[in-house]
Amino acid sequence: MVGVMILWGIQNRFKSIVSMFLLAQLLSACGASSGGSESSALSAAPAGYGATLQSSAPVQSNPVAEYRLGSGDKVKVNVFGEADLSGEFLVGDNGRIDLPLIGAVQARGQTVTQFQNAVVARYSRGYLKDPKVSVSVLNYRPFFIQGEVGKGGEYPYKAGLTIQDAVAIAGGYTYRANTGKAFVRRAGQDQEVEIQTNQRVAINPGDIIRVPERFF
Repeated sequence: MVGVMILWGIQNRFKSIVSMFLLAQLLSACGASSGGSESSALSAAPAGYGATLQSSAPVQSNPVAEYRLGSGDKVKVNVFGEADLSGEFLVGDNGRIDLPLIGAVQARGQTVTQFQNAVVARYSRGYLKDPKVSVSVLNYRPFFIQGEVGKGGEYPYKAGLTIQDAVAIAGGYTYRANTGKAFVRRAGQDQEVEIQTNQRVAINPGDIIRVPERFF
């Protein structure tokens, strides 16, 4: 009888140990599954996601493909295999570029691609057989700033220019300036647009900026 009770006790103790072991395995599996899901979610997030949330909105600017040429722009025209026809040219006040053999070609208001196609078409008219032409902008036309700045006038354009950069280039604000806003007349437009200077607004070649006086 004593032997049976001892055997029964051993069996119960063994079952308890087995149950605890199985429970531990189950908890471990659940933890691994949870950690794996979190790891997968993090790895699926876009690179730099956290930095993107904290960064300011990008400055909006004209893509090069959509930039329209104007008087004062300097371009490089390369006619492949024709060194005498290639070179650097300035868009004149009449909006045209004078090229060897073909003369004046309309550039103002044209994108680089449109102007390039026009040059190809002109050279194809009895001058060259299947001409290959590439055009790129070397120097953009200047921007202008006036009003309550240290030194208003005409300044060379630099890629990525913002309203804050333009004011700094012109010597900063005068003590009379309204530093909260400015007015911009985009190249080719007749009307000014009011902008807030606490925003990073892009300035484009040929733009005219006016910084107003504040009212005390």
